[in-house]
This record gives sequence, structure tokens and C-alpha cells, in this order.
Amino acid sequence: MADMTNLATKLADLKLLQTVLIECAQKLITVTDDDTIRERLEKIMTSDRENLSSIDKAIAKSGQIAEPRDITQKHVEKISQMMGGSELTVYDKFFQFELLKHQQTMTGLVIHKVAQSLDDQLQNAVEPLNKVNFENRAHQEVLKGVLYFVGTREIAGKEPDMGLWASVEQGIAALKGAVSSVSS
Repeated sequence: MADMTNLATKLADLKLLQTVLIECAQKLITVTDDDTIRERLEKIMTSDRENLSSIDKAIAKSGQIAEPRDITQKHVEKISQMMGGSELTVYDKFFQFELLKHQQTMTGLVIHKVAQSLDDQLQNAVEPLNKVNFENRAHQEVLKGVLYFVGTREIAGKEPDMGLWASVEQGIAALKGAVSSVSS
């Protein structure tokens, strides 16, 4: 069935991207001297590691294993090269990380919708992705705040308004509330 093969390939892409997100977070931790940002990255990385096992569960439950697409492998190689290189500023690296996190979130959401449209058994198989998708969305909110801080420091040479972290925390709390209500 072509639909299952496509879905299995997308799940393989999702797993590869999750692995690269963990590697990128590790690299970003080494390039920041801000303890708050480092702490947030460590929390994201811990969550991403846990989410990798959720992705593995979805792959196992789907019943088909595939390899990531060549284009996805080339994409993550380029991202890894840029994150480890010196051509991007710290802000640019965080921006690439946030873009990759956005790609991961949207891929997970699309996979879930695809499974819903194919059959109930597949929908059940990809159920572990719900947690991954919501957490990735929360990570995007954290990274938005990080981008404000890193960008303001890099571009203006000044500290941004500290009230920003409060608004980021409120956004995360709202997302966590949505997750709780969906899972209840």
C-alpha cells in the first residue's frame, strides 16, 4: 500500500529530525553563556530525548519501517554542518534550530492527520505523536523567547526587556493546559 509506505517514510524523517534536534541543542548549549537559555535548552533536549522514544513507539505500532528520504538526510547534514560551523552567528544558529523545531512540529501534525484519514488502526499507532507534537509546539514558544534575547543582544548589544520571559512562560502554560484538556 503506497499510503503506508509514504507514512512510514515520513515517520522515519520525523525520527531523523528528532535526532538532529537533540544534536543541535547540544551544540547550542556550548555556544551560549546565558544560564537561563542553557537551562531551557537542557529541558528541551531532555524532552526531545523522551519524545524520540515516543516516535519509536509510533513507528513500531505502525507496522512498517522505512528509511528517511535522501532529501531529508541531505537537509539534516546541511543543518548539522551549519550548526557546527562558524559562518552563522549565534542568533542565526538559534533561528535555524527554531525553524527545524517548526518543521518537526508540522511534520508530526501532518502525520497525525494522515493517519486519521487512512484508518482507525493507524490513528491509534501514531497516538504517541500527540505528546511529541504538543511539546514541540511548547518548545517553539520557548525558542521564540530565546530568539528575542539572543537577537537583541547580538543586534543591539543590549539586554531585552525581562518581562519577555513572563510572556513566554504564559504561552507555555496555555499550551500545557491545552494538552491536559485534550488528553483528559
